[in-house]
Amino acid sequence: MDSSKRKFLALSGMTIASSLYGSKNTNNTKEKSAEKSKKAAIPDTANPKVVVLGGGWSGLSIAKTVKIFSPQADVVLVERRYEFISCPVSNLWLVDEVKLEYITHDYLQAARNYNYTYFNATATGVDKKNRILKTSEGDIAFDYLVLSPGIDYDYSRWTTDTALITRLKQEYPAGFIPGSEHMTLKNKIHNFKEGNFILTVPGGNYRCLPAPYERACVIADYFKQKKLKAKVILLDENNAITIKKKGFTTAFNELYADYIEYIPNSVIQNIDLDKKVVSTEFDEFTFADAAFYPRIRGAKILETMGFAKDAKDMMEGHINSITYEVIGEKNIFIAGDARPMGFSKSGNTSNTEGKYVGNLIARRINKEKAPTWEPPITLCFSAISTKPFNAIYIYTQYAFDKKDKNVKNVKFIDWQKFSFFDTLSSEDWKKKGTVNANSIYSWADALYFDMFGAK
Repeated sequence: MDSSKRKFLALSGMTIASSLYGSKNTNNTKEKSAEKSKKAAIPDTANPKVVVLGGGWSGLSIAKTVKIFSPQADVVLVERRYEFISCPVSNLWLVDEVKLEYITHDYLQAARNYNYTYFNATATGVDKKNRILKTSEGDIAFDYLVLSPGIDYDYSRWTTDTALITRLKQEYPAGFIPGSEHMTLKNKIHNFKEGNFILTVPGGNYRCLPAPYERACVIADYFKQKKLKAKVILLDENNAITIKKKGFTTAFNELYADYIEYIPNSVIQNIDLDKKVVSTEFDEFTFADAAFYPRIRGAKILETMGFAKDAKDMMEGHINSITYEVIGEKNIFIAGDARPMGFSKSGNTSNTEGKYVGNLIARRINKEKAPTWEPPITLCFSAISTKPFNAIYIYTQYAFDKKDKNVKNVKFIDWQKFSFFDTLSSEDWKKKGTVNANSIYSWADALYFDMFGAK
């Protein structure tokens, strides 16, 4: 037996012996070590600590804004991803109109430029009493906690078969949570040969209202340029196009009459992945490939953390719509796509909303008067063709419905209690489509700079 094996066996024997016959002092040492390891590797200071969970458009905006208006605060952005990949503009990446680098950004850069801490970890729970966020990399004490975890998919309206749900997620991902889903969808598009390509539009206030219609356009445009014998079948759970109706309708009819079949009121009853057949109440559709976008729900971690028994309704009834606080939990906030208010679940909306929430928290830290409630802004551009490059846009702000006499006192305000006080749009892609299309990049550049700062 060589010397290395003897050393290994000797060390193994010592380890077994110590585990069987170790003293109380040894066990105490291990327990103390375990206790120490629970704390995240973040320096302790006497400054107010703001922890933001989720590095999306909302979380990034909140972290930056708090630090700007309350520079003495310690701000920690907890995010499990190593890099930011944007959902907005990603439809153009699917068809090679932008590079991956354009929609991918650096969390460390944002943290350096705005002087907060990016902490790469997965949140596992929260101790509300002791004000501690639990993560895979240790516990983080907080004075203020903002939860901006985004969405999860809700397949339960289609099926409760876990095997089918697993296959849908893995084989036919929706492509509305950035990362691998988008990569899979891009490969599907570029490897498609012929037949029907099914896309779905969920009901309710889903993430990025125009994106499924824009995606249908750019995929159809790609198939048309490649001269494929292919058709995009767009199964819409809603009774009509939910946003930018005029622009998308004319695009479907005039540009893609042979490449897009739009079918409203299409509530899916059954999906047979082996036979590749989708059944609705009225029809059956065969497909060669697909991306199934189900209804969305609040991120399940909100349930795990005990903020709601069921977050399927996007925390409805659990959030103060003026302060974004969890009702009954002072200085714990929920923002971004996870919030239940009827604003569009889009990047621009979350970014502008984050500025209000960040300012509100900073003013509390500074012991200043709370800011006047500000509505978020939805500014959204949608490409409808790439050659020539045409797009349409909509700009919307929100207000409380003046018909509701109790609006000043209400703790939760649902979709019906909000109204649009300013909406502008440009849906005539024949006249202003190229101008709108070029504005996509100006819009994206400005917001990426806002969240990440100069390189």
